[in-house]
Amino acid sequence: MPADVIKVGPLGPYANNAYIIVDVGTKQSIFVDAPIDSAKAIARAEGTDVQMIAVTHRHGDHWANIDLVKEKLAAPVWCHDDDRAPYKEKVFDTLADGSDIVLGESKVRVIHTPGHTAGSICFLVKTSGGPVLISGDTLFPGGPGRSDNPAALQEMIRSITSKLLPLPEETKVLPGHGDDTTIAAAKREYAVFAAKEHSADLCGDVSWDA
Repeated sequence: MPADVIKVGPLGPYANNAYIIVDVGTKQSIFVDAPIDSAKAIARAEGTDVQMIAVTHRHGDHWANIDLVKEKLAAPVWCHDDDRAPYKEKVFDTLADGSDIVLGESKVRVIHTPGHTAGSICFLVKTSGGPVLISGDTLFPGGPGRSDNPAALQEMIRSITSKLLPLPEETKVLPGHGDDTTIAAAKREYAVFAAKEHSADLCGDVSWDA
């Protein structure tokens, strides 16, 4: 049986989204990200058997309520090894690129997409409505996530073009903040960006129509 993805947000002052991935058959679940106001997401996870708390990347707004989430859900915390350092004492283990998390009768694919942070990860889920990508702060409607420097932007663009844009066009993209998009829309928007010349120092909050 497929899985469902529950979106909870916007949460907290940065309008974060949290997600609960639920295997339909067994009700086993994964709780994704722990922003301020995670109590609202914890409430939505009631009735599921939370197997893991997975955090998409190291930035504090995605970890703000991690202690509350751990206490209420009694589940281990996982992230990518490259983003483990700030929260080492809180993290049970790490998630590797291309690995599958077995969730009841479902599988959730881990995709490492460095650029926004070194250990940014996305989660690909098969649902009854089609594939869903939880993209963290790597891919948003209209552009990539914020980059700290030009090299980070280029790394994030490589992550997006090599690992995310090849996904089926109907894939629904659920980001770490704000509204949803699709891979089809992202491909169209990126094509506009790729057709233009850009300054070598381009970074920060970049839009595909820049």
